[in-house]
Amino acid sequence: MNKLIKWLTIALFASLLSACGYNDFQAKDEATKAAWGEVVNQYQRRADLIPNLVNTVKGYASHERETFEAVTKARAAATSIQVTPEVLNDPQSLARFQQVQGELSSALARLMAISENYPQLKADTSFRDLQSQLEGTENRITVARQRYIAAVQDYNVLARSFPTNLTAKVFGYPVKPSFMVENEKAISTPPAVSFDK
Repeated sequence: MNKLIKWLTIALFASLLSACGYNDFQAKDEATKAAWGEVVNQYQRRADLIPNLVNTVKGYASHERETFEAVTKARAAATSIQVTPEVLNDPQSLARFQQVQGELSSALARLMAISENYPQLKADTSFRDLQSQLEGTENRITVARQRYIAAVQDYNVLARSFPTNLTAKVFGYPVKPSFMVENEKAISTPPAVSFDK
């Protein structure tokens, strides 16, 4: 009889954990980690393209040394941050990661602008292929960030809703910081396009 009561107590406790959202926290926490892994994957893909892109541009625009150094420095900073699950739960670490990625994006934009001054570079097949891969990667980064933001939103709704917010407090599931764009106004302004060359 004692064993039966013990097993019933365990079964009751397990069902209470399930009903209180504990399993949902496990699933949504893993979903945010997976979504973040894809964001990091795409940033790494971009970082891997940069050396080839810089070397191709150097062949045509060797006197643009300052821009090359800025891109190389920004890439080094962006790849030096180790992204761990703790980064996802720390708003300052996540903001630092976002900052160095933004600096790399800015440096890459300057590098791409150089190509406008060199028609031979724009005609180079390797450069066009790298430019196309970079554009595709930037699109992948955008999609991966959107998926991460959605996963964090799902997790945070669970962490802040009653009664699962009680489970979050008991088991230590804090609200996660979301991926934020540092300068939304500048990013929402469309770039000027000129077809006069």
